[in-house]
Amino acid sequence: MKNLVGYITSSIPDNNFSVDLALSMKDAGVDTLELGVPFSDPVADGPVIEKANQVALENGFKLKDLFEVSSRIAPNMDMLWMGYMNPFYHYGIENFLQKADEYGVNGMIIPDVPFEEAELLKPYFQKYKKANISFVAPTHTENRIKKIVTNSEKFIYMVAYAGITGSGKSEDLTTIIETVKKYSKTPLYIGFGVDEKTCKDKAKGVDGVIVGSAFVKHLIDDSLSHNEKITRICSIAKEIKEKINE
Repeated sequence: MKNLVGYITSSIPDNNFSVDLALSMKDAGVDTLELGVPFSDPVADGPVIEKANQVALENGFKLKDLFEVSSRIAPNMDMLWMGYMNPFYHYGIENFLQKADEYGVNGMIIPDVPFEEAELLKPYFQKYKKANISFVAPTHTENRIKKIVTNSEKFIYMVAYAGITGSGKSEDLTTIIETVKKYSKTPLYIGFGVDEKTCKDKAKGVDGVIVGSAFVKHLIDDSLSHNEKITRICSIAKEIKEKINE
């Protein structure tokens, strides 16, 4: 069974909605929730998730909101925090990991931290038994892939193309998939550009998919009621989960 990781930005439009949406997504087939930590400069994300970050910050998002939402979701489903290093750095990476431990959050996805810097943080993650998700990209050499994936944990995040999330690019990933699997038994999930139309094709040869913009575009659609947002997002989640496992 291939896994579905679903991303939502925390606290849009409020904390209670994030909790309701996340638990509904679990019922619709989402195996792991990637809860986004709003930040003003989400460099790896496309316009949809960038706008969601902006909306959350304009609504007055604070880290206490992330923690409150997490404390209500993490006991009920597998959950990771996804964010950029700036908030983690300013709050303190060990302080964040202590909070993760307190609430049952299983790790972090920090896309703007290169492998070498992530290695410096490893003792903190090991201390709290949390995963720091590794990234591989089509631009990486075999030697770099080997270095990145050898001690990877939970899953490896394979970037589907060079660029930002949510764009419709496509690249032949056969070689990189074979290279990753040559050096690691850690599950390999693909992200960037995965939606209900592309998921079946992108899931070939990997162990799961990571979906963000396809959900978040409905999350920030002000023409939809709260119930309509949940219904639409969960319908897409269910469709993707079925398609990647056909």
